[in-house]
Amino acid sequence: MPSATPSPADGRRPATGTEPGAGALLGWLTDPDAPRLCLVTGAAGSGKTALLGWLAAQATRGRRGRGRTERILVPLAGQGALGVAWTLANRLGVVARTPADLGHALATSEARRTGRTVLLLTDLHAAAEPDAVADLLAGLAETGRIRLVVETRTGTRAPRAACTTVVDLDGDAGPEPLPPAPSPPDLSDPVAVCAADPLLVTTGYATAPADADHGGLRDAWLRAGQALCAADGPAGRALVLLTALADAADPRLSPALAELAAPAPWRMRWARHRGDVSPPWPGPVAVLGATAGGPSAGLLLVGDRTGTVRLLRESDATSEGRLAHRVQGRITALAPTADGTVLLLDERGRLHTVRGTAPRPPYLERLTDAVSTTLSRHPGTALAAIAGSVVVGDRLGSVHAFGVTGLHQAAPHSGRVTAVTAVESETPFVCSGGADGTVRLWTPGRAPVPEPLAERRAPVVALHAAPAPGGPLVAAAWADGRVELIPAEGGRRRAFRPGPAVRAVAVTATGALLIGTDESLVCLEPYGS
Repeated sequence: MPSATPSPADGRRPATGTEPGAGALLGWLTDPDAPRLCLVTGAAGSGKTALLGWLAAQATRGRRGRGRTERILVPLAGQGALGVAWTLANRLGVVARTPADLGHALATSEARRTGRTVLLLTDLHAAAEPDAVADLLAGLAETGRIRLVVETRTGTRAPRAACTTVVDLDGDAGPEPLPPAPSPPDLSDPVAVCAADPLLVTTGYATAPADADHGGLRDAWLRAGQALCAADGPAGRALVLLTALADAADPRLSPALAELAAPAPWRMRWARHRGDVSPPWPGPVAVLGATAGGPSAGLLLVGDRTGTVRLLRESDATSEGRLAHRVQGRITALAPTADGTVLLLDERGRLHTVRGTAPRPPYLERLTDAVSTTLSRHPGTALAAIAGSVVVGDRLGSVHAFGVTGLHQAAPHSGRVTAVTAVESETPFVCSGGADGTVRLWTPGRAPVPEPLAERRAPVVALHAAPAPGGPLVAAAWADGRVELIPAEGGRRRAFRPGPAVRAVAVTATGALLIGTDESLVCLEPYGS
């Protein structure tokens, strides 16, 4: 399967004979009213692939910065619809479980892009599932968020959209042989699967009979496939695949994958997935929390979309019951406090208090009552708490720290604050994430740190920080599926992608990282210096 598209030797001019087509393509690119889909057609040997390669090369020589057209080259030869969807999702900064999810993810994404995006898709006629890929591309053209240039041979099916531009290169052309697509590896061998081209493996699993589970490898791959297609090398893919294995998988797979994942910067402590029974999967994760001390030390708080908050043991995810509360509807954030009280933020931005068994000091009661009254008038979008303070984010980009000594405020973000967390340390600090993709540090009473702790083009979707043996750690997750564990005081950063969209993250007192999705909860430990 070709891994790259050839282009003319110098990349500065189109191949001989394709100059009229190049002019037509450039005219289409610069016309804001042109259809979102452009088909480049022609007989074998007419120069279609070289023309798209030339067009991609021009993007690297064009102007940079605001308004720049980003051109993304994606070969389709040998790929199925699922592999194409995951490849495009990774390149466009969204998460899509299936081809049908991709259009919706793009239509609803808040990802920041520096200009218009153009997908250059070669060799549709040589795809493993050309009809399914054509349907996927036609749907993307209708979203209106991107433009597509699709190469296909004359006489083969092309994507059908309501309005399409066609650049036809037909003329006297010679043969255009395509290298035969390689056979997939042994799909029951974890070593072979992790060493092979992940797009080839994806096609193999996606087109295999439904009853061919390959010991559980197939289900794990299809659960985490977008991350597997983006992972670096066999060790990275082995780690992702290990975290995606269900408890019903062949027991020989886990040790084999763990050995292969040895060079990765993580070790998996445990993972729980939809359908697991020993111990049972806790359900879809919407919010996460971790207790740091007191009688509830070592407990995880796992909230689902219905508002139920379950208590799990950090060591192995066994159940310790449920949080007794009466909040109706979805919970968007939770914040356990040192005295055992848990604060909850509902989908309307209102505060709720679930008291622990120990009596609360009167000043904390007055503080939470005051915050609750404020949020009834000005709803919050994010919530955190440390001793003597409640921290709230809002839709305008501001962060408010309500404390027993007064109110401190900062406006570190452009757009909605999507997550906040706070750490009790020698110098207590607040960490906030926003729809602008930045993660920022702030000590109430001082100006926010001017440079972001982290930044991506996708919105931040979850954030949590905690003291750890080597210093405070910050876990951040973005809407493109990436999670980072960041030492707040400097040091090695580690990243991981579980595959599905990340809903929540947490850092435990031991420095472990928890990642929650709609169908899994994974606990990883950093490994190596």
